[in-house]
Amino acid sequence: MAKRKPTRKKRRPKKSRKKPPVKSSFFKALAGMAILAVLVVAIGFLIYHLAPPQTLSPSPAAKSPKAKTPAVKKKPTFEIYPKEKPAPRQPLARKDIPKSIPKPAPGKALPSVALILDDLGYDKKIAQKFAQLNVVLTFSILPHSPFQQRIARLARSKGLEIMIHMPMEPVEYPEVDPGPGTLLTSMSPDELIDQLDQNLNTLPGVKGVNNHMGSRLTSESTQMYQIFSVLKQRGLFFIDSRTTAESLCEPSAHLFQIPFAQRDVFIDHYLKPDFIRNQIKELIRIAKKNGAAVGIMHPHSMTLQVLQEMLPDLKGQVRLVPASKVVRPLG
Repeated sequence: MAKRKPTRKKRRPKKSRKKPPVKSSFFKALAGMAILAVLVVAIGFLIYHLAPPQTLSPSPAAKSPKAKTPAVKKKPTFEIYPKEKPAPRQPLARKDIPKSIPKPAPGKALPSVALILDDLGYDKKIAQKFAQLNVVLTFSILPHSPFQQRIARLARSKGLEIMIHMPMEPVEYPEVDPGPGTLLTSMSPDELIDQLDQNLNTLPGVKGVNNHMGSRLTSESTQMYQIFSVLKQRGLFFIDSRTTAESLCEPSAHLFQIPFAQRDVFIDHYLKPDFIRNQIKELIRIAKKNGAAVGIMHPHSMTLQVLQEMLPDLKGQVRLVPASKVVRPLG
């Protein structure tokens, strides 16, 4: 019997795997990227709105824009007081120059005292309280200060004299900034005079000027000559706040024949009631000795309180006068 050949199973042809269309893959990738972008945006939104403010450090470009009125609204540093007590007066070169504060004849009128209230312009309420004392004060107002016009109108309504408290460069500059309109030693003559004119034009009609700080600038003769030449043209007097023993204001005033006086006592550079009382007593003593004296104080509530307390004693021993009544021409 013949053998049968084993039958071979027919192999089925392998089905070829179809590759996914290219377009389908592209759209899937695009959808994935879109989902990822949405997640990133969502996470960023949550971080921005839910994270504590102190953890965020915005870039300089992201900072809010400055207000229309720049840092003028910020109250500037009050006077930088000289270390010596008091600042010694430098003798003038010529002995025949009369003293800025002459002595009156014995037995005549009470000695004169000019009380100058410096650093005004940033607090209208305290200015109002000083004006309500109804005594003779001189208001010295900082140029470019936010309430300068309102305080000037208040002073005029009370019959008080007004000065410009001219900001000048101190030795501590730029760590200590006297505020807008500061006259700097680095300025050219044109820059200095232009800034000075701008400052003076903020309060037309004033009679005089005293320096705000200025321990560096007032010791520079060339620039003080430039300043005093402008004051001479405008017919203004000058009172040296005497923030440095090196001040050249007195000889400069003599050269330009400008009515001049200088501060005798800073009344409130230590805000303690007993200290302020003693400074007012010292002012009275100097006035009796010299015939007149200049006291400079600042718009502090403590100063107001002590001054109000001591007004009867002041009025009994001295005559309070505007600053223009104690200046004398030195030429």
